[in-house]
Amino acid sequence: MFYKRILRPIFFQFNPEFMHDFMVFFGQIFGSLAPARWLIKSVWGYRGPDISKTIDGLHFERPVLLSAGFDCNGELTRILPCISFGGEEVGSVTARPCQGNPKPQLTRLIRNKSLVVYKGLKNQGVVQIAERLANRNSREKFIVGISIAQTNDERVSDAEAGLADYHATFKIMNELNVGDYYTINISCPNTFGGETFATPELLTRLLTKLSTVPCRKPRYIKMPINLSWDDFKKLLDIIDRFGYNGVIIGNLNKKYSLIDFPEDAPKEWRGGLSGKSCFELSNELIRKTRAAYGKRFTIIGVGGIFSPEDALVKFRAGADLVQLVTGMIFEGPGLIKRICNAYAKSLAPSS
Repeated sequence: MFYKRILRPIFFQFNPEFMHDFMVFFGQIFGSLAPARWLIKSVWGYRGPDISKTIDGLHFERPVLLSAGFDCNGELTRILPCISFGGEEVGSVTARPCQGNPKPQLTRLIRNKSLVVYKGLKNQGVVQIAERLANRNSREKFIVGISIAQTNDERVSDAEAGLADYHATFKIMNELNVGDYYTINISCPNTFGGETFATPELLTRLLTKLSTVPCRKPRYIKMPINLSWDDFKKLLDIIDRFGYNGVIIGNLNKKYSLIDFPEDAPKEWRGGLSGKSCFELSNELIRKTRAAYGKRFTIIGVGGIFSPEDALVKFRAGADLVQLVTGMIFEGPGLIKRICNAYAKSLAPSS
């Protein structure tokens, strides 16, 4: 309640892009100081029964992860375990450094419990991020995934250039043996050409290209959530055929009409929506994927988690792990610990 009543009203007076950079900056500093890590962990660290899970050979101490889009450059790997995250997804990472789209790149829609995300894959590029992650020194049992996307610039304006761009990033990460798993983000709408590879033909070409890179780590696909089930399933069948371990369901909602107060949204389309409006779209696709494919896919559920019950709904729908960002921004870092406590309670045998 301290966060929601005291800190959030102050934070929300500032530009959301400034606040994001502010939190990342201080997250780096606190993460580098043992006393700060101890203090933060004493407040927000999960200390309940064992809730660890082994998924695709990776051991997650806690089944809640920070979604891609917040720690774009892999700078928070030491502080995130202290607030009960069991892992994170860095990025999305691209082949070249990218400044992202014109500002505003983030817009709060407070009544809708949402952010308009128009960052355009802003990141420092694969070489600098890979070097940072390769040199990280942490004794925490903390899983770091890498989200990979195509560079958002004029040099990647068609499918052929996009294929080469994805391939370059994937190749460097594997050669440097960086990260615990890889996610191929085919569903970012905020780039040149839009969701270029979210079609059966081009997804097949992309996964064929990436298959030329030896990879011994789990691989996932970040899925769009505005497709019909028939179109979504066509992509799943291709992902199945190429032997990927699972899917992340899903990415940003691109339909402004689905929020509670559409008049709050930008008049012209300026990026996808995070938060509440993703919740049911994600849950329905998780349920259908689990029903259609059984245990074939690992499913990581993301979208609209603002409470422990929201997270449990995704687990009940069929998610093996959950990810979040917007819920943490609106509800505070204590949300992750509360989710872990609720998950532990859900596992306890009924009396």
